[in-house]
Amino acid sequence: MIEVIPTIIAKDFQELQEKIKKIEPYSEWVQLDIMDGRFVENTTWNNPEELKNLKTNLNIETHLMIQNPEEKIDDWIKSGAKRIIFHYEATENREEVIKKIKEAGLEVGLAINPETPIDGLAPFIQNTRYKIQDTNLVLFLTVRPGRGGQKFIEGVLPKIRDFRRASPDVKIEVDGGINPETAKKAIEAGVDILISGSYIFGKGDIHQAIEELKNL
Repeated sequence: MIEVIPTIIAKDFQELQEKIKKIEPYSEWVQLDIMDGRFVENTTWNNPEELKNLKTNLNIETHLMIQNPEEKIDDWIKSGAKRIIFHYEATENREEVIKKIKEAGLEVGLAINPETPIDGLAPFIQNTRYKIQDTNLVLFLTVRPGRGGQKFIEGVLPKIRDFRRASPDVKIEVDGGINPETAKKAIEAGVDILISGSYIFGKGDIHQAIEELKNL
C-alpha cells in the first residue's frame, strides 16, 4: 500500500493546530509547509520554537521552503520534528545541513523543484561525504513551490523514473497537485509516498480522501 502524508499550509499556529486535529485520527505523519518569503514569495507560519508546544501523536515532517536553511536548521532540529526536508536549490551548503540533521538522529530529505534536472545533482551525489544515499528520501515537487492548489506538472514524471532507476534504495516523495488521477501516474513512475493537501482538505471527507489515495 502506498504511503499518504497530508500536508498543511498554515498562516499561524492556531490554524496549524486546528488542521492537525482534523487529520490525527487518519494518519501517522503530517507534513508542515514552511515558507519564509525569500526562497518562495509566500510566508507561512514558520516558528520552530512554537512547534515544541504542539501536542499531537503524529510524526512531523517539515518541508522547509526557506533560503539558506543552514541558518535556521539548529532551531528546526530542536523543534520536535522527526524528519526535515530542505531544498537542493536553497543552499550551497547541502552537506553541512544533511550532516547536522543526521547527527541529531533525525530523518532528512532533499526537495527538488520541477525545473531542476537530476543531472544537476551529480556533483552532490558523487563528490561529497554525505551523498544522496545518506538522505532518507528525495521529494520531487510537481508544482512550483510556494502555494497550494496548483496543477500537476507531468514533465516531472520522467525525472522521477530516471531517479528511481539510478537510486533504487532511496524513498521518493511527490508533492503538488496530487489527486487520484495524478497519484496513479506518480506511483507508476516509482513514487513511494504521496503528499497531498488541497485534495485531502478539499474533499469534504478527510478520511475518505486519504483512503482513496492509499488504495490506488
